[in-house]
Amino acid sequence: MFFKKNKDKIAILGSGSFGSALSIVLAEKFDVILWGINPEIINEINTKKTNNFYLEDARFPENVFATLNIENIRNCDTIVFAVPSSATREVATKAKPFINKKAIVVSAAKGLEETTGYRMSQVLNSILPNPVVVISGPSHAEELAAGIPTSVVAASRSNKYALKIQKEFSSKVLRVYSSKDVIGVELGGVLKNIIAIAAGINSGLGLGVNSQAALITRGLVEIVRFGISMKAKKETFLGLSGIGDLIVTATSSLSRNWTLGYKIGQGKTLEEALAEMKMVCEGVKTTQVVYPIALKNKIDMPITEQIYKVLFERKNPKEAVKDLMTRSLKEEKII
Repeated sequence: MFFKKNKDKIAILGSGSFGSALSIVLAEKFDVILWGINPEIINEINTKKTNNFYLEDARFPENVFATLNIENIRNCDTIVFAVPSSATREVATKAKPFINKKAIVVSAAKGLEETTGYRMSQVLNSILPNPVVVISGPSHAEELAAGIPTSVVAASRSNKYALKIQKEFSSKVLRVYSSKDVIGVELGGVLKNIIAIAAGINSGLGLGVNSQAALITRGLVEIVRFGISMKAKKETFLGLSGIGDLIVTATSSLSRNWTLGYKIGQGKTLEEALAEMKMVCEGVKTTQVVYPIALKNKIDMPITEQIYKVLFERKNPKEAVKDLMTRSLKEEKII
């Protein structure tokens, strides 16, 4: 284990694309413990300083140490959860005995817990006594790892923790803004995945930029409606974790959710599309959780409704487009 003198230690849980990219960036300021569960990936990071399964062109600095042993996080003052949302509760429970009680916990996952509907900060707060900071924004791992300038938002109920993470994580590659709106920052990162699937379907069907622009715009309206109903601040969705993350996820082939939608638009079933994906597509589970909540609370989310029906009721995507376009006419409203 090669660590630099006088550097603080930070732990990142999750050796996938974003956890790996973040470890590369943060190694400039910290000695990094990167925990994962795949022995081949962990060995490759330590011996070759690469993770070709998730980030083909990336190289890890010498002071990133990958491990299968979660006990190695015990002396770290900051713990980043970069595992899929479906694994957050399990990993938090496993990690709890080894997390310093004064450590700041950072949540980087963009999803909702299927059984409870909890945001990831709620899951972490239910298990850990530590302060939780959420980071979200337009941040494709491939670009972050390559040193392309990226900006995100750090949010916490206590501003001092958000400001601390803002200062610690900011660099010439990563610019971090702070926020107190934890709900809005989290939901922006969560809900955009549904719209990204819709945008991918739009492209897979061969439709043009007119429909794509309308889809993204009206998708933002749905995000705002849902967010406000959950006590988020409307203005948060006009920032990096709202429109910023929506734009990058709904327009780029680097987006796993857009890619999934594109495959479905080209005629593949959900199961076939998922089988071709290397990484978790959070938007699938998110749609499954969000649509019933929208129905229960009478939140008007027609795009989300159609994506739910395409994904889980095998509705033809072309029929979904038709039904969206022929709904009753109305005045344009944001909420």
